[in-house]
Amino acid sequence: MIETPVVPGLPQPPTFDSIEADRLHRKQRLAAAFRLFARFGFDEGVAGHITARDPEFDDRFWVNPFGMYFGHIRVSDLLLVDASGDVIEGDRPVNKAAFAIHSQVHAARPDVVAAAHAHSLHGKAWSSLGRTIDPLSQDACAFYEDCAVFDDYTGVVLDPNEGKRIAASLGSRKAIILRNHGLLSVGQTVDAAAWWFITLDRCCHAQLLAEAAGTPVKINPEVARLTHSQIGSPYMGWFSFQSLYEAIVRQQPDLLD
Repeated sequence: MIETPVVPGLPQPPTFDSIEADRLHRKQRLAAAFRLFARFGFDEGVAGHITARDPEFDDRFWVNPFGMYFGHIRVSDLLLVDASGDVIEGDRPVNKAAFAIHSQVHAARPDVVAAAHAHSLHGKAWSSLGRTIDPLSQDACAFYEDCAVFDDYTGVVLDPNEGKRIAASLGSRKAIILRNHGLLSVGQTVDAAAWWFITLDRCCHAQLLAEAAGTPVKINPEVARLTHSQIGSPYMGWFSFQSLYEAIVRQQPDLLD
C-alpha cells in the first residue's frame, strides 16, 4: 500500500470497486507512460518496455507490442503476457527481452506493480561508468541508497536467468543502472515507476554536466537520507506523475482508445 502523504489535502491514489476498473486504470497509465517516454526522447528503435502487473493474475503483465513506436501506443494496443511469455491478449509479438527482464523483476518483487526500462540517451551514457548517481541535488536524493548497479553486460537479455540476476541486484530498491545498457525503475504504481525513470534519467544528465564542468559538491549523507524520506517515497513517485498524465491526456486523448 502507498502511504498517506505528510501534507494533508493532497490527492490520493484511487481505489477501485472492481478488478476491471483497476485493470483499465493501470492500462491507461501505461499507455500514457509510453507517450511521455516518446516525448522525452526515451525511445530508441525497438528497444524499451514498461510493464504493469495485472490486478487479477499476479503472474501476468501488460506490456507494449514489440516494434511499436511509443508515441503511437493506445490502451487497446497493449499486450497481456503470461508466466510462460505467451501473449494471451493482443495480436502482436512481445519483446523477448521485455519478458526475460520484467517477468523476473515482477516475480522477485511482489510489491512492484510496474517496471520501466528504456535506452534513454543520458541513462546510456551514465551506465557506461558502472556506478550509481551521487546526491548532487534534491532530485537525486530520491535515489540515495535506493539505486543499485548491475555491473555486468553480456548482450541482449534474452535468458530469464539473466533477468533473475538483474532482479537480485535490484533487491528492494526503486531503480537499477544496468552497466553499458541503460536504466530500469520500479514502482508500486505505474505512475511511480514511470516517474522514477524520468527523473533518474534527468539526474544522470545533470551529473554528466556537473562532472564535465568541474568537481561537484555532494550533499552530506544525513541530509541526503532526510531528503530521500521527503521526496523518494512511493506516494511522491505517484504524485509527481499526475501533472504529466493530465498534460499528455489533454494533448493526446487518443491514447485512451
